[in-house]
Amino acid sequence: MQLQDILYSQGFGTRRVCAGLVQHGLVEVARDELDAPVPCLDATAEFETGGLQYRVQGVQWPYKEKAYVLLHKPAGTECSQKPSTYPSIYTLLPAPLRQRPTKSSIQGVQAVGRLDQDTTGMLLLSDDGQFIHRMSSPKKHVPKVYDVLVKHELVSEQIDRLLAGVVLDDDPRPVRAAACLQTSERCLRLTLTEGKYHQVKRMLAAVGNRVEGLHRSKIGALSMPADLGPGQWCWLGDADLAQVQLTEI
Repeated sequence: MQLQDILYSQGFGTRRVCAGLVQHGLVEVARDELDAPVPCLDATAEFETGGLQYRVQGVQWPYKEKAYVLLHKPAGTECSQKPSTYPSIYTLLPAPLRQRPTKSSIQGVQAVGRLDQDTTGMLLLSDDGQFIHRMSSPKKHVPKVYDVLVKHELVSEQIDRLLAGVVLDDDPRPVRAAACLQTSERCLRLTLTEGKYHQVKRMLAAVGNRVEGLHRSKIGALSMPADLGPGQWCWLGDADLAQVQLTEI
């Protein structure tokens, strides 16, 4: 693949912009995995993409045919390209991830589902439409684990009702927690396999309590990396993706 096309596919701008980056000596490429990247001034130079190592303006980037990333969403951010009140989570990502070309009308990686502005924790983003659909579909029953802080002291009857199922105002079908573990007087760990609007908050309200803090700590079998702070992101590898898509609880 030509270098300008590689850079375009990775979100570094139009092909003309990418060609300009190369011609101005801002792109370094390693011909071999054991070699250090060196400047390449030929935008039409051909490279194999597998294991390609390159730097753009001094920053090392891996070549990714499809992008899969995990963001530690901080409070006070919206999962929207056009936020209404709070900053968008997309401002936390580098420009190439936001500009990756896609077949849809919106470029860049897209959030797999949404978290409320005051909810923190694991948020997946990708430019792989099939992956986004698969992970978002309620038919796939991908478990998501939430650590919940509530206003009032929990009682066993509330835990029992969450497991048995509660009726929300927009659906006569009871919504059940796949698992529910009380971890302290006012904290519980709740596992859901579907994602309705404000579901955790509405389920707790239905049993007579109120959510005061909400953090998503696990998707599938993948837990939030301990060293990933709020607002930080990381690439997901093949092993991570396999864990994310596990449906066993």
